[in-house]
Amino acid sequence: MYLSETRRADSQKDSLPVAVENGAPRGRGGGGALGRILTGNVVALGAVSLFTDVSSEMVTAILPLYLIYQLGLSPMQFGLLDGVYTGATAVLRLAGGHVADRFHRRKLVAGAGYALSAVCKLGYVLVGRSVPLIGLVIGVDRAGKGLRTAPRDAMISLSAPPEAQGRAFGLHRAMDTAGALMGPLAAFGVVAAVGSANDYDAVFVVSSCVAVIGVLVLVLFVREPGGVAIERTRAGGRQAASERARAGVGERPKVSVRGALDLLGERSFRRVMVAMLPLSLATISDSFLYVMLQRRLEIDAGWLPLLPVGVSAAYLVAAVPFGRLADRVGRSTVVIGGYLALLACYGLLLLPPGPAVLVVALALRGLSYAATDGVVSALAGPLLPEERRATGLAVVQTGQALGTMVASWAFGLLWMAGGPETAVKVMAAGLGVALAVSVPLLRKARG
Repeated sequence: MYLSETRRADSQKDSLPVAVENGAPRGRGGGGALGRILTGNVVALGAVSLFTDVSSEMVTAILPLYLIYQLGLSPMQFGLLDGVYTGATAVLRLAGGHVADRFHRRKLVAGAGYALSAVCKLGYVLVGRSVPLIGLVIGVDRAGKGLRTAPRDAMISLSAPPEAQGRAFGLHRAMDTAGALMGPLAAFGVVAAVGSANDYDAVFVVSSCVAVIGVLVLVLFVREPGGVAIERTRAGGRQAASERARAGVGERPKVSVRGALDLLGERSFRRVMVAMLPLSLATISDSFLYVMLQRRLEIDAGWLPLLPVGVSAAYLVAAVPFGRLADRVGRSTVVIGGYLALLACYGLLLLPPGPAVLVVALALRGLSYAATDGVVSALAGPLLPEERRATGLAVVQTGQALGTMVASWAFGLLWMAGGPETAVKVMAAGLGVALAVSVPLLRKARG
């Protein structure tokens, strides 16, 4: 409704000249209908992510139960599949970002990724109990996430001025996390309605239907950033074209692989990229975190899907405030604080088990997400030119995905070799070293 009204208002002002401020087109007076459309773009993308995260987290919540307790996988085997779940996004992040920038079709590429993940939810039903085929479906599902993430974040970044990047990503991540909060509850409700804790096909089917709703929202309500300005410039005739020229907006530069590699020559961007890699290598996956807490506190396995709710609740509450804080005190400062919260979470896992440990550990994990997930994109985005923003964000996100994949594999091996406590101690020590390396780099990066 909001976006439709905004579009109608915009269509009645075709003759309004277009100016450019801080890399984002706007109407006369600094606000206007176009500014409302761009704000609406962030909200629409948030709605897409909300439905998609309901779908994804329904599956994520039951996968440990399905793989460990029903199929009987060892921690090492689960670590391998969990690594695939995280790292399969890596290569297609780069491909998706580059294609989106090269052909200026960020919405189309993101939509393909969302659609691929929606279809894959039904794949879990078709492959049955075959672990190799489940691994393949996980890989394709996560490939869809890799394809969509960088173009989506580029559209968010391009739909907000530089000084409001943290707030824009905070709003998006809050809506995204609202979906993550509802996903495990939905999965728990579906399992309860079916009446069998061992029948997960119903969860996969419902998850696919919810994902399709997210794709429809993207198709109907998300607009390619800059597309409205181009249409209005043409409709406005020579006057709008001359103002566009005076504002310094010319033909879009061509995007090439070599040009993408040139991004590494930008010192501030390179510092962010290098800083995030060791931090990702020392990040324990959420699935292992939940399994550890469930076993240490001797919680019935049937309640395992509800543990992510605690993380999502903390993330949801903090996402927007942390985004605003990042714009005010510096995005690198907030990112550093997020990884310190993660280190504190690891420390709690080594304390004697108890309800307080469970609550605080889940809360710290959620706060660390709120301080790092969207804020890293808000930090890196303004360091990149508009025509290569999706590609640059994909480079950072690919490093994070590969690092987290290796971390899952390493944690599974450490668990098998020395037990879960030893694995946590090693990862905590690794995170301490990573912070020592990364903090100076993030401090020197602009933002």
